[in-house]
Amino acid sequence: MEEMTFGTIVAVFEEIFGRGLFWIMVALAAIVTLGYVYVLIRDHSISWRKFLLAQLSMPIGAIAAVWFVLGMTSSSLGDLGGPVDVVVFLGIAAAGAVGIAILVYTIQSLVRPKQ
Repeated sequence: MEEMTFGTIVAVFEEIFGRGLFWIMVALAAIVTLGYVYVLIRDHSISWRKFLLAQLSMPIGAIAAVWFVLGMTSSSLGDLGGPVDVVVFLGIAAAGAVGIAILVYTIQSLVRPKQ
């Protein structure tokens, strides 16, 4: 792999997760993102109470994302080979934390709209 292109990254993710699961995850991420944008436009502001509850779910999302990737790659934490692997896993944890926070905030706002 001489160059890292968008197509290469997509191919790697399709290889790791399988073509179907990868595109389902992309579609779900797009739906949640559109829902979040809809909620922000509809409410014209952020509810800090809902935001706090969303932040409290972040550790769960971080752990779930790391476990999910470990399960999909048939790896364990003992397989980490160096600093780059740790950085990648921290990135996965951060993405999982942010993703679950956005999901929780969006669901809260759709279930209980702003008064």
